[in-house]
Amino acid sequence: MVLNADFHIHSCLSPCGDLSMSPSQIVETLKERGVQLAALTDHNSSLNCPAFHTLCKNAKIAALYGMEAQTTEEVHVLCLFSHLQTALDFSNEIYDLMPPFMNNPEKMGDQVYVDEEENILGEVEKYLVTSANINLDDLAEKVHHLGGLVIPAHVDRPSFSLTSQLGFIPEGDWDALEVVRMPQDSSLQSKEIDVMDMSKGISVRVNTKVLDTRNYPLITSSDAHYIEHIARRPFLLDIGNEPLYESDGSVSLKTIKAALLRRPR
Repeated sequence: MVLNADFHIHSCLSPCGDLSMSPSQIVETLKERGVQLAALTDHNSSLNCPAFHTLCKNAKIAALYGMEAQTTEEVHVLCLFSHLQTALDFSNEIYDLMPPFMNNPEKMGDQVYVDEEENILGEVEKYLVTSANINLDDLAEKVHHLGGLVIPAHVDRPSFSLTSQLGFIPEGDWDALEVVRMPQDSSLQSKEIDVMDMSKGISVRVNTKVLDTRNYPLITSSDAHYIEHIARRPFLLDIGNEPLYESDGSVSLKTIKAALLRRPR
């Protein structure tokens, strides 16, 4: 079985997300666009995952729960779990590790969590787009100890990524890497390309390097903050004949991990 998947979606809980991104609207859009496996990943919080859980179950969409955590290195990392309570417990731990920098909704955006019918249940006080007091290695160890998946986000982006903060992809306990664009060549090689020198109006030849992804499995996902962005960069996950669900109804991360290993590198 090949699943259409999107592992990076923000809701109205993320201050940079649109208020129309309620779990109900997200799930409705996922269903319309044929996404079969999805994760809700707000910044440093999982408080909209309970509604997402119920709505995905009703829509027969396989769901993962978690967040896009921000480490002390200011790197964004997708932390995904198959059990809702595990995600919520982890969310509380990360919140305690965040600095006491409070959100100003008028300047930085709303941070609301809601129920399945879009009723507001509460608003997070700390500003969520800050770094928790946990580094990359410790975060990966913690998430894996809890049975989750660790996927550094948008590693080819010029902000909040492994390459922007560290300058390269380090060896780490990553289950995959998320890229905005799948590289044609993932080895570190010098290449000459022609670019336009706008100051001179001529084409010049420069040396560049392609991203070294160190042979980690690669995925793309939407990083959706607005409804129209949902499923704009889904990826295909071939789980073969392995079961998608465990006996308790949760998504089998064993199956997902095995399938990730078959992704392009």
